[in-house]
Amino acid sequence: MVLISWLKRSWLQALAHATGLLPLAWLIWDHLHGAFIVDPVREITTRTGRTALVLLVLSLACTPIHTLLGLKSVLRVRRGLGLYAFLYVALHFLTFAGLDYRFQWDLLGPAIFDQLYVLPGFAAGLILLVLAITSARGWQKRLGRNWKRLHRLVYLAGILAIVHFLWLVKDTGEPLRYGAIVALLLILRVPRVREAVSNVRR
Repeated sequence: MVLISWLKRSWLQALAHATGLLPLAWLIWDHLHGAFIVDPVREITTRTGRTALVLLVLSLACTPIHTLLGLKSVLRVRRGLGLYAFLYVALHFLTFAGLDYRFQWDLLGPAIFDQLYVLPGFAAGLILLVLAITSARGWQKRLGRNWKRLHRLVYLAGILAIVHFLWLVKDTGEPLRYGAIVALLLILRVPRVREAVSNVRR
């Protein structure tokens, strides 16, 4: 009864947690059942990277959804989705550094800075690391107004992640679709556009 009552009150938070955890559970299940036979490193890298991008875009969509529909509840899951996105970014990088390069730092440096597609992804990961560390309320109090300015860098992280994806794959259709979504979300954050949308909604 307690669980049902919580789900009725916090179904959106439960959905956000499921969205963040199910891809990881599915990945572990496939690994344990031998689904990654041909190229496990590439499969894990691809799936963690794609999941990170999806969760990042969902976190970016929370504020525009609130603007469009007036749903304050979506703002409560924004931080959680962002942290889950960072979790998959960390797994993505650890797969690249640990399974692909065995943490051989003399090889990792050239791999990051000499391969064009890796650098924007690495930069996006560093931004998300800083945002994850400073997402706690204590940091919000310490930084004051600068906290919001800092966390606007999440859009830069999203753009860099899409550039990373775009330069990595031959078929650019999927990354361009993500790019179009992020561009739309950025437009909806422009003050005049946001005010116009809010007026229409009211």
